[in-house]
Amino acid sequence: MDKTKPREVGPGVMMDPAVRFGRPVIKGTRVDVATLLGQLAAGASVEEVAKDYGLTTHQMRAALRYAAEVIERKRARPPRSTANRTAVDLAD
Repeated sequence: MDKTKPREVGPGVMMDPAVRFGRPVIKGTRVDVATLLGQLAAGASVEEVAKDYGLTTHQMRAALRYAAEVIERKRARPPRSTANRTAVDLAD
């Protein structure tokens, strides 16, 4: 997989090294998924965040779906030993 080119990482979610430092963003925007999740975690409703960022609720659901898939993939992997890992690695 060529990480230097834009690619769709989930329905409605893209990663492009030229946009937001390659972070996952809503397709066709520069709005990154982490920002949306942070707003929701702070107590905003899906509708409020969608309105604030000029998104649809469908796009918001795409961000939530992508985040859930990422978490599920991380849970599916067996835990790595902490031996020989740096503090940066442990922050994952």
